[in-house]
Parts: sequence; structure tokens; C-alpha cells
Amino acid sequence: MTLIYLVAGEPSGDVLGGRLMAALKAARPDVCFAGIGGPRMAEQGLASLFPMRELAIMGLLEVLPKLRRLRGLLHGAAADIAARRPAVLVTIDSPGFTLRLLRLVADSGIPRAHYVAPQVWAWHESRVKKFPGLWDRLLCLLPFEPAFFAGHGLPASFVGHPVLESGADTGDAARFRAAHALAADAPVLVLMPGSRRGEVRRLLPVFGAALQLLEARVPGLVPVVVVAAAVAEAVQGGAASWPVRPLVVTDEAEKFDAYAAATVALTKSGTSTLELALAGVPMAVAYRVNPLTAAIARRLVRVEFSALVNLLAGRAVVPEFIQAQASPARLADTVHRLLTDPDAAAAQRAAFREVIARLAPAEGTPSEAAARVVLELLPASL
Repeated sequence: MTLIYLVAGEPSGDVLGGRLMAALKAARPDVCFAGIGGPRMAEQGLASLFPMRELAIMGLLEVLPKLRRLRGLLHGAAADIAARRPAVLVTIDSPGFTLRLLRLVADSGIPRAHYVAPQVWAWHESRVKKFPGLWDRLLCLLPFEPAFFAGHGLPASFVGHPVLESGADTGDAARFRAAHALAADAPVLVLMPGSRRGEVRRLLPVFGAALQLLEARVPGLVPVVVVAAAVAEAVQGGAASWPVRPLVVTDEAEKFDAYAAATVALTKSGTSTLELALAGVPMAVAYRVNPLTAAIARRLVRVEFSALVNLLAGRAVVPEFIQAQASPARLADTVHRLLTDPDAAAAQRAAFREVIARLAPAEGTPSEAAARVVLELLPASL
């Protein structure tokens, strides 16, 4: 059997890893797996070296008390790789852990691929200087990334964006409306304040205030908050004083049904904008961070847009409201326009189709394209 070692450090990476493993098995039934992952990778046959949740730590204050444990996990993973001598090592996102791991095994002679390019093209470009020698191939999700890394002498391949395999465009609007006793013509506003507590804490009150302004202007508006289960309780508490209690959706299948039923969305920046674009939901984007973080970002960020939809389109397809610009009045006015101006909503949907087309690999699915690149790294004897 040909051993492929995979390392994921968070749920999104586990999803990517699970799909990649399925594609690898379809192309090469003789492969087997080892490494670190979560439930999606376990479904494909991975027995994780240790629970992936031990790596899913966010924020300096959370990391500091666990530095010794994290260092031990890092060196334990490197030792396991050295002992097993896999045919290929694939690290997936989570650069805080995976890039350190790649540095530890750089002299092993094992072919290495890193899946999901670090977004140094957006800010802190000087970090690129630390990358040479870490991987043999970088698997990029965005079509402009290979050229950026090639300019720094780093081999990279565009494999397509995993949102195309997410199922975000497969929801059932009628099922969602029936499940929640919503009229067929009731306007639905999807609200996505983020998956982390800090994001929810900053955005949810703004979204609630915007909803209060919209209530009088849009009779019967149904708010639906889509969040990760980990922050659902915080959302329920934060929305307790809203003029209309929102539906709170955490299940992935129901999330896609909510997209299908949505008239408009108000979301944080990030992959959620691509999911909504794939589902054809007109949107406005808002984001707020700590003021000090924002001040630092203003000095370092090198891209014009925050929303991936706009970045890929090269123009302001969806309105963005960052920091102080993300005021309840601005958000309410923008959502109201998308609800009442069919041309504005249609223009967004047309642009979404262009953006989504750019995310597809030349052949097959993103997971199949990624698998092809990984298999190219196998030694000729295998």
C-alpha cells in the first residue's frame, strides 16, 4: 500500500482532507492514510495521531497557556512522519501548525504538498521569504495565487475552490419555508455574523440594530441567523431583545435550504460570501475587528477589497462596510435597496455567475484536481 500522510488542524481543513482522501482513493485504490484529522477524514479511513480539536485554538490568550502542549504535538507529529516515511505528506491550511511542521521535516526527503495557500498576497508579503523549501507543491484555491507565488520562485497549482463542492446551491426553499411555517412570499433576510465569538460579539448588535430599522420599512421580514453550533447560544442571547426573534440555523443542510429561501443576506466577509454567491443570494458585507487590529491592517493590507466575491471580480460587485462604515443605518439602507430594486439584485446575481466560473479547475472537481497534483509527487517507483 502507498502511504499518504495528511495533517489538518481545524474543521474546514478536515472537510478538505476528507474530500481529498476520497478523490485519492478513487484515482489510486492502493493508497492508505495516516496523520491528523477530524471526523470527515476518519470517514475515509484516517486514524488520527491525536484529536484534531487539540489544534483548534484561536487567539493569543488561548494559545499561550497551551504552548508547551502544542510544541509537544508538533514534535510528535514530526517524529511520526519520520518513523512512517510516507510516500507524500499533505498539510492542509492551519499555517500556525502546518508550516512549522513542514519546517521540521524539510530535510526528510519526503515529497510535500501544502493545500490552501497562505494569504500573504493580501498582507504581510514579506512572509513569503520564509516559504522556500517548505513544500514541493502549493495547492491554491484562488486563480490568481499561482502567479503570485511563481513570482517568488515557489511552485504552485490552482486546483479550484472547495465552495464548488459545498452544496451551497442545492438547498430547497419550499422545504425551509414549510419547516418554519413561512409564507411563500415572505421576504427572508439571512444574517451571518461569523463563526467565532469575537466576530459575533462585534457584528450581531449591529445586525440587530439594522433589523430594527428595517422592520418598519419591510413588513413581514423574516430574519434567519446562520452560524456555527459553537456560537448558537451566544446568538440566541444576543438576539433576545431584537424586535423580531430570528430563526437560528446551525445544521449545514438547513443552512443551504435557508440560502435557497433567502431574498437577501447580510454577512461578514470570508468564504460565506462565496457560498451565498454560489446560491445566488444578493448580499451586503460587513466586518468589524478590534480597533488596534484594524489600524495595523490598514498599514499592511495590499488588496482593495475585503469580500472574496469582489476580490475575484476585480470590482465592487457587493457593497462592503468595514469598521465604522458598518453602521446600522448604512446596512439597513443597502438591504432595503436589494429587497426593493430588482435590477440591483439581478446585477449581483449576474456577477456571481462570472465569479463562480473562475473558481473551477480546468478538469473535474477541486478535490480531483488536488488529488492529481498530490499523486504527481509520488516517486516514479510507485
